[in-house]
Amino acid sequence: MIDPIWPLLGLTLSAGAILLLQDWRFTFPALLLNYLSLTVFLGQRLFTADQPLDYWTNSTIIAVKLMTGIAVTAILTITALMFSQDFGLEELDEFGLAELRRAARAAQRLRASRPFRLSDYTIPFWALLLALLATFALVSIYPVATSPLVDFAWYWLGLTGLFTLAVAADLRKVGLGLLLCLSSIDLLYTAVVNAPNASGVGVMALALLSFLTLSLALAVAYLSALLYDRLKTLELSELYNQRT
Repeated sequence: MIDPIWPLLGLTLSAGAILLLQDWRFTFPALLLNYLSLTVFLGQRLFTADQPLDYWTNSTIIAVKLMTGIAVTAILTITALMFSQDFGLEELDEFGLAELRRAARAAQRLRASRPFRLSDYTIPFWALLLALLATFALVSIYPVATSPLVDFAWYWLGLTGLFTLAVAADLRKVGLGLLLCLSSIDLLYTAVVNAPNASGVGVMALALLSFLTLSLALAVAYLSALLYDRLKTLELSELYNQRT
């Protein structure tokens, strides 16, 4: 068996990278690493001698969560690659909103190509530090699971997800924050109900959690397509400017 500290470390670093970094080329691989680390971490919790479920059931749980994580990352990555291509904006200018779309497109390219600036990461860094301190405090003050490692993992996922939502500048980042929050709920449910003397993970609940995760990824992809079709950018600031 793998030491659970290693998958927990991967889960911690990947969630922190999602909160701190801005470019989807780094955050989406971090999301995949987060799902892989979460799967291995759950495997360490499920395959122990005092668990009520059998080997086949535990293997199914791990396989479903692994495939769900890979599918979610693939959906978001394919969507991001589509929006990174040039779809012939000049041909759409004659239908109106030419100046708005050109300006939004230029702003998006400028943001992607501008040099590294430490000030862009100041707020995410302090949010990351606050999430870390709050996680340690909640693990000590309000433990929920039978293991402090599980408590740290689900608190950390939930808090980094919430802070990612708070600092999100584009729709992709919003989707990542929501996925982290959902992973936190998934981890807490799987760890608690599969503890000794508990009822065990139900098939319907497992299917529902996977369905919600995939539906969220598809919803983010769909909303990104709508926003991109309108403004040729996924920046939330452009959407707010249009409303004002």
